[in-house]
Amino acid sequence: MATANQLPGPKAPSAPSAAPLLVLLAPLPQEQLAGVVANLAACVDPDSLLIATSGESAGDSFPALRMVAAPETMSSWIPTAADYVNAFQLAQEHKARAVLMLGQEAGSLGLSGLRALAGSVAGTDADLALPCYDLPPHAGLVNSAILYPLSRALFASPARFPLAIDLGLSLRMAGRLSAAAQRLIALNQSTAPLWPVNEAAAAGFAINEFGVGVRFLPQPAEPDLNTVLPLVVGSLFSDVEVKAAFWQRPRQLPSARNHPHLSQVPAPDPAADIAPMIQAFRIAYTNLQEIWSLVLPPNSLLGLKRLSLTEGAAFRMPETLWARIVFDFLLAYRQRTIHRGHLFGALIPLYLAWVASHINATSSGANPEHHIEAVAAAFENEKPYLVARWRWPDRFNP
Repeated sequence: MATANQLPGPKAPSAPSAAPLLVLLAPLPQEQLAGVVANLAACVDPDSLLIATSGESAGDSFPALRMVAAPETMSSWIPTAADYVNAFQLAQEHKARAVLMLGQEAGSLGLSGLRALAGSVAGTDADLALPCYDLPPHAGLVNSAILYPLSRALFASPARFPLAIDLGLSLRMAGRLSAAAQRLIALNQSTAPLWPVNEAAAAGFAINEFGVGVRFLPQPAEPDLNTVLPLVVGSLFSDVEVKAAFWQRPRQLPSARNHPHLSQVPAPDPAADIAPMIQAFRIAYTNLQEIWSLVLPPNSLLGLKRLSLTEGAAFRMPETLWARIVFDFLLAYRQRTIHRGHLFGALIPLYLAWVASHINATSSGANPEHHIEAVAAAFENEKPYLVARWRWPDRFNP
């Protein structure tokens, strides 16, 4: 069922009923592929379904379904620029009315979640349909700390997972993403992530979010934080820079989230050890002062000094301090204050400090989603700070 988190926008015109829903599947093991295909056949009229996959064919098990070969893409843990180009080309070739892209480990998606995603774009009531996953309290924290609050504050997006691995697209949304992807490919960045929420918001397209329950998220080939954070955060920073003229304009922010887990407080995770994170932050505080002073204003450096002196369960990073840190790193990215590789290296220990603070907050009984919503609210409240510094950078001289 769709949540109340929805951005209004112009609706796509109704497509002819004969036009199929194109479902583009990432390569899956045969057992998973058969399960996903069976679920699709159960929630979408098989006569209006076209399934494309580059994995082993399940056609023999489902002879009534139309299945075609997809290009050898969608092999990454997140959709890439090349995936969006191929999705739109296949949709045009087969005269599809909408596209549903399902990432790796799609076999873990429940039937109700799959029906919600497919039904939204198949019924043309949304240009972009995104899932809201139910994850463990300490999973997906790069998303919770940076991707979600930043995209919510700047693009007025309600999407809890702006870099979702499953998504439904109207035909015009698929075309817009393909055009954006082709620009990345022209820059030899075919494996770069794309930001559908930002594209939809900039175009004024309708965005719907759907709770899909528990879903196993695939892991990158190199799950090291030093690789993942620069990749996804750097990609988002780059997109924010390109769309600066859009997000600086005032717009109505989405209403407070109505997430079903906001009223549920999970049991503390005794396995979460924050001591190494705090130690990494303190070592960085000693060794990275020169770099941080090029990026952060004196007030933020003072806040970090206080944090470095805080012990154990009292270790809490204020939401406003974290929002300003991310904004200042975004500004340094834009201004190329230091080499971007060094910039993200300097951000990682600050992110670990946020994670330690988040775990402390949830271990003391706070609901994880409540804390994440408080972080998002801080980003929204501090947006004028970002806009002012973006427009008049010379006013700040650390």
